[in-house]
Amino acid sequence: MIGQPKIRDATRLIPPARMTEAELIAACRRQDRRAQKELYDRYSRAMYTACYRICGDFDLANDALQEGFLKVFQKLHTFREESTIGAWMKVVIVRTALNRLRRKPRYEELPLHHAEEELDWGHTPLDTEYLERAIQRLPDGYRAVFVLIEVEGYKHQEVADMLGITVGTSKSQLFHAKKKLRDYLKAYV
Repeated sequence: MIGQPKIRDATRLIPPARMTEAELIAACRRQDRRAQKELYDRYSRAMYTACYRICGDFDLANDALQEGFLKVFQKLHTFREESTIGAWMKVVIVRTALNRLRRKPRYEELPLHHAEEELDWGHTPLDTEYLERAIQRLPDGYRAVFVLIEVEGYKHQEVADMLGITVGTSKSQLFHAKKKLRDYLKAYV
């Protein structure tokens, strides 16, 4: 209509750095590149940490992070806001990192009787950097299961579903990961 002012979306006037999570999501859904960069800037460091812990390799983690964020932006329309955007993104990016890792040699099926044994980690506090280095020394399968369960807080069934392995394999991989870590850290504690 002639003479009527155009109504503008108020979120288009707010700089992305000042947007609330809901406004940022709405802007990203509209393909606003500045908002997408802001979402990346807000979450990339935490997501990279998860990728690196799973992949154990800087280049592989960077690739997984970039691929994961592409998936986030492509699938943002499926986000139902039942959790925070960070939690939803973490699932997408962790699965991307696992898929990258999956392209490497497969997991070794180990006897289930080892999975139920508990390891005593002792009571000596560990230096975080030393522990991180020890985790990175773990074989890929051990490291992925250890990080997902012990660091990220997933359950064995969730890990089994994500990795396409049995719950027993997840438990045995975790057992052997802890055993190897204990051996690596023996000199330190």
